[in-house]
Amino acid sequence: MSAPAVLKIDFVSDVVCPWCAVGLKSLERALQNLGDDVSVDIHFQPFELNPQMAAEGEDVVEHLARKYGSTPEQMAQNQEAIRQRGADVGFTFNMDRRTRIVNTFDAHRLLHWAALEGHPAELKQALLKAYFTDGRDVSSHDVLVDVATQVGLDGVEARHVLAESRYAQDVRAQEQFYQSQGIRAVPSVIVNDRYLIQGGQPADVFEQTLRKIAAEQ
Repeated sequence: MSAPAVLKIDFVSDVVCPWCAVGLKSLERALQNLGDDVSVDIHFQPFELNPQMAAEGEDVVEHLARKYGSTPEQMAQNQEAIRQRGADVGFTFNMDRRTRIVNTFDAHRLLHWAALEGHPAELKQALLKAYFTDGRDVSSHDVLVDVATQVGLDGVEARHVLAESRYAQDVRAQEQFYQSQGIRAVPSVIVNDRYLIQGGQPADVFEQTLRKIAAEQ
């Protein structure tokens, strides 16, 4: 019996990116389908959709209108399309609860720490759920600490990480690295430092592409 193919996956994303939530769920389904055929080492890498966002955030309708020129009708259509894609992969979008776009730098610092603690995937999923399903403010330190404790991380240590601006340089360095590699949109899924899959692709697209990469090893 041959050894499973080893796939190193860097999932570059933001916690306020709806297609990142869709893409992550789709990727997880694809990996479940691949089963023992692959051995996966996944890393969550930081990307800020709005790195200049002020601490108080911005009304989501005003933000989307300003950034993309979207009309209310277009926003409604886009949100319904995202909601349906989320439902297809088991993620619940409650768009009416998401009222503000917020700064996510502290969330990425906490995710960096969670990776060192061995719980990156759990915190990533919990932050996406907190923002898109529950409508919580993922720039708030109180919310971030609460979400961290929900996935088994030490709440006292999480608060220290946030209060002391730990891992700020590490996160900035990672963000700059992926920008230097030409990453301008997320989710961007980089496999074995060579192959790029962009966007919230369906699970079968991820599965077919990963099977092809695995077969080439």
